[in-house]
Amino acid sequence: MTISQRDAKVIWHPFTQHQTTPLPTTIERGEGAYLFDQQGNRLLDLISSWWTNLHGHAHPEIAQAIYQQAMKLEHVIFSSFTHEPGVKLAERLLEILPDHFSKVFYSDNGSTAVEVALKMAYQFWQNHGEKQRQRFIAFENGYHGDTFGAMSLGKKSGFFSAYEDLFFKVDFIPYPSTWLDDVDVRQKEQKILNTLDEHLKKYAKETAALIIEPLIQGASGMRMCRPEFLRQLEERMRSYGILIIYDEVMTGFGRTGDFFACRKANTAPDIVCVAKGITGGFLPFAATVCTEKIYQAFLNDHFSYALVHGHTFTGNPLSCAAALASMEILKRPETSKQQQMIEKVHREGLIYLTETAPIEHARYCGTVAAFDLKASAQYGSNLSVKLREPFRKQGLLIRPIGNVIYFLPPYCIAEADLKRTYTITAEQLQGVTTC
Repeated sequence: MTISQRDAKVIWHPFTQHQTTPLPTTIERGEGAYLFDQQGNRLLDLISSWWTNLHGHAHPEIAQAIYQQAMKLEHVIFSSFTHEPGVKLAERLLEILPDHFSKVFYSDNGSTAVEVALKMAYQFWQNHGEKQRQRFIAFENGYHGDTFGAMSLGKKSGFFSAYEDLFFKVDFIPYPSTWLDDVDVRQKEQKILNTLDEHLKKYAKETAALIIEPLIQGASGMRMCRPEFLRQLEERMRSYGILIIYDEVMTGFGRTGDFFACRKANTAPDIVCVAKGITGGFLPFAATVCTEKIYQAFLNDHFSYALVHGHTFTGNPLSCAAALASMEILKRPETSKQQQMIEKVHREGLIYLTETAPIEHARYCGTVAAFDLKASAQYGSNLSVKLREPFRKQGLLIRPIGNVIYFLPPYCIAEADLKRTYTITAEQLQGVTTC
């Protein structure tokens, strides 16, 4: 019996309809931008294994950092205790985030980082005596995770209809999705801002915070917005005193071309959530980072003012060691050069595809590129599932989101490999509307 067959007997996979999905591919090892299956075939990991892998699989420096830390301290309770890797990582994070941030709260994954942010924003106002601030503003098609608070923010994404009766109140506005040569983008943005203005006139005093995936909405199809929109959004939130949360779980650590989307957009959110790439793809880890103003609201002689939230593996030293090693690699000049190369190839490749394949709405931001197929399909549809196999046979690992194909490779990818990706894609997409 193969590993895949054994898997089918005992494992329930995420985001999978097992009634219609083929057996999973067994991966034996990874090296650089490639994964190798049980038959020795190599796959170019164009999705960074769900957007987590920054520097390549099995990176020796990160592996060595984890090993060295494991020989010293694998874990300790992070309530009333601390350790040097945890402190050092917080210092390093604050160095590369905008300088108005001051405190780092660790957790385990992107969903919990968002849950922490929601609790911070809600309790901030409760601790200030403004108990009427119980509303949140989010964006249609946004995805912030699979825990209940995060799902409430993603109600309009279409992922969570089975649980809607359990969600809390969230007010949704459209996301100004744009693409190359989008001549209507300013009008779209202004229409959305006008809608927001009308909403704020009614509910600003009841609103705790606004949350957004800055520059790129990930799971809804790599939908992108302009930095100009984020700056106008910030201006309005500041005028009403509403807190701003950036969900940078996917956009953090260089994906947009800067360390964080807030830096690229020159904006200053009150809270930012990071995860995925923080450990270079090696270990689960996350952080919610806030300003001193937020932190000070939780200081009081009464415990009821404290942020009562935690996880068993909060501040795990092994994850901190991996994250520190990853950040050292991230800050190197050669990493920046690779990111610039990826963006350049994306730009040229998308122009090529627009001229040769049945696509529309080509777009890119930093190391992330995406386009829509001229075929209607929802997430998990037969089209997106069928597309994976011909690409896999060509040695490319993709995971379409409905009718959206995107490329989000590790920074170590070779220029020739990324260029070859676009050539193969143009070939594979001929006749795709009949899939």
